[in-house]
Amino acid sequence: MLNDRTNKIFQYVRAYNSMDVENMIADFTQDVIFKNIMNGEQTLHLQGIEEFKKQAIGALSYFSEREQSIESITHTHSSTEITINYRAIAAMDFPNGLKKDDEINLEGKSVFEFSTDGKIVRLTDIS
Repeated sequence: MLNDRTNKIFQYVRAYNSMDVENMIADFTQDVIFKNIMNGEQTLHLQGIEEFKKQAIGALSYFSEREQSIESITHTHSSTEITINYRAIAAMDFPNGLKKDDEINLEGKSVFEFSTDGKIVRLTDIS
């Protein structure tokens, strides 16, 4: 079971890095919950695979390049946490002052929670 979770997470990260939304959501449940937490504040909450897909497709235009690299993996009973390094190149100017072609480097973690049948029911990104 843990190996199956690890494979699904690596598939998600590969799809994320390739900007392949269909494969990002391949192992999600229909009612998946996604949360993004930045500096302790929740900045995004999505419910359902269609909401996630819509947001993920929209976000493709934000960066000309993006890459998550997994630094560590920790399994618990029903979830798996990965520590990641994130690098991206802005494809546009952002209201927060980030300019087109600026490079972003972040460290963070993602927590994947799984159903009893091995599907991803919740994904929380924390940076």
